[in-house]
Amino acid sequence: ASTRAVSSIGPRMQAMSESVPFLKQPAALDGSMVGDVGFDPLGLSSIGDIKFLAEAEIKHGRVAMLAAAGAIAQDIFTFPGVTKVIGSAKMTGVHDILVKQGAMGQILLWVSFLEVFGTLALLDTLDGKRAPGDFKFDPLNFSKNPDTAKRYALAEIKNGRLAMMGIGGMVHGYFITGKGPIELLTSK
Repeated sequence: ASTRAVSSIGPRMQAMSESVPFLKQPAALDGSMVGDVGFDPLGLSSIGDIKFLAEAEIKHGRVAMLAAAGAIAQDIFTFPGVTKVIGSAKMTGVHDILVKQGAMGQILLWVSFLEVFGTLALLDTLDGKRAPGDFKFDPLNFSKNPDTAKRYALAEIKNGRLAMMGIGGMVHGYFITGKGPIELLTSK
């Protein structure tokens, strides 16, 4: 009986994505970044710099978390003096009123001013001088312990992703019903 030698060298299959098992894992998503599970069905990580995409995801996640908290907060309580400015409007209705009053121009000016610093930080990220989303703002010293820092970084990514989906749902629910998220859940 003859035996065949088994070669230890042979064709290797490309790793499959952890998040979508029937898709190949993108080369740029090697698991080294926080929250990376190989999810890139459109192949965007092969087009641009992955650090730019990570910075954008963190920024949009942070904005979405603030937006979701604001959408919920306006259903729970009203700040003093707000009804004089916007009445009982909520969500996109507030936007429309503030555009008519001219207040959105001022908000656009200040956000544009902040974007200048965000662009400078992005350039540092692309040069490898800072991690995506890291503005060295840690007044409670959460990053003192590396394990705690990793846990909070992952929590920020996951909560940001959830908030991006959540605020999208809240806004579309408002478009359909004209009610905020809490008001929609509690109405009959």
